[in-house]
Amino acid sequence: MSKLSVDFLGLSWKNPLAAASGTFGFGESYKSLFDPSIIGAICTKGITLEPKEGNSGIRIWETESGLLNSIGLENPGIDSFIYDILPEMGNLGTIIIANVGGDTVDSYLLALDILNSADDVGMIELNISCPNVKAGGMAFGVHPKDAYWITQLAKQVTDKPMMVKLSPNAYDITECALAAESAGADGISLVNTFQAMAIDIAARKPVFDNVYAGLSGPAIKPIALRMLHQTAKAVSVPICGIGGISSAQDVIEFMMAGASVVQVGSAVFKDPYVYGKILAGLDEFMEKEGLHNISEIVGAAL
Repeated sequence: MSKLSVDFLGLSWKNPLAAASGTFGFGESYKSLFDPSIIGAICTKGITLEPKEGNSGIRIWETESGLLNSIGLENPGIDSFIYDILPEMGNLGTIIIANVGGDTVDSYLLALDILNSADDVGMIELNISCPNVKAGGMAFGVHPKDAYWITQLAKQVTDKPMMVKLSPNAYDITECALAAESAGADGISLVNTFQAMAIDIAARKPVFDNVYAGLSGPAIKPIALRMLHQTAKAVSVPICGIGGISSAQDVIEFMMAGASVVQVGSAVFKDPYVYGKILAGLDEFMEKEGLHNISEIVGAAL
């Protein structure tokens, strides 16, 4: 048994690293650079019931310490994912986490019902940061009662382990985490991107057609770490940490703050070899500290 192996939501991961949703596609595009099987898990692009073209205009904008994105859940839809993409992903040699989104409750539930019979999908990441079109576009995960409601319904249609991905833009992320836990979530993942913006000073208008976009990268790490720490003190279910992680030290901090596993996202755009470097750094840390398994540090700073 590897010193880096961990158990998360009933599945055995070879290490605590996952490729974050929206940053790794469906894994195939990285095969020419490195073997994706070195990663503990891969989170798919956000998948919706129907195909989505995504947002118009500029979609990516680099900042001094992060990345703004306004992709808009561009994806081929659940049927294409199941029949065209998943068979190839199943050959990548790692756990597949299906990130599921939607703009209505029915679209969430139908997508989850279809995925329930997909053997190659190891677990679900329920993205409740999506806008609820029947509630004026407000995200499902902004209010605890809505987080409870969508989580409870989702758990009724899937037998797979499910973690609920929380938005940092919620009114109270800890209350939303508690609501998801009480509704039956097997785990929590946090955080999604922070709402932010950029302005084109030459055009004198916002860069993005949608005006606001999602900020990821090193700029959000200290805030994401704080939110994870607060949540870990409140809930009992395992947590997957996300937000600006780009080094072994970042991973160690998140695990000490209460994360059992983590996701590495936009760091891969800067350095596609970041996963291997992080794993080497974790090995070095464990050797130095005399640890038998990386899970020994989970919650050490709580």
